[in-house]
Amino acid sequence: MFALLALNLLVGGVLAYLAGVAGLAETRRLRQVGVTASALVARRASGADGPGRPLLQFATREGLVMEVLSPVGPSRAQPLTAGREVLVRYDPADPRQVLVQGRERTAIEYGFMAAGAVIVLTALTLAALAA
Repeated sequence: MFALLALNLLVGGVLAYLAGVAGLAETRRLRQVGVTASALVARRASGADGPGRPLLQFATREGLVMEVLSPVGPSRAQPLTAGREVLVRYDPADPRQVLVQGRERTAIEYGFMAAGAVIVLTALTLAALAA
């Protein structure tokens, strides 16, 4: 019984940890290779699912106009109101991959890593008790 629970916790903990690592790696990659552009915050279409994340409109250095869903939602401290301009970093190879500067939310990624580590340690403890 404990062994099966420990295995499930171990798999879940490893996945949570890897999700945090992947998120931090993507943020770091966009910081290094990304191109800075000024983006206009636009409203989503009226048929969109609730208030959620707004659209960001920006032009690439090649002159291509992009409209992408913001990777982060608005907050009370930093609302993303329509008409406001924000700085983004986009991947020149795939301009749909953007990072809103100053809103990287790395704390969430570190949270996934910490939670994953705690779950893995719990799973290892349970496995030791089951043996």
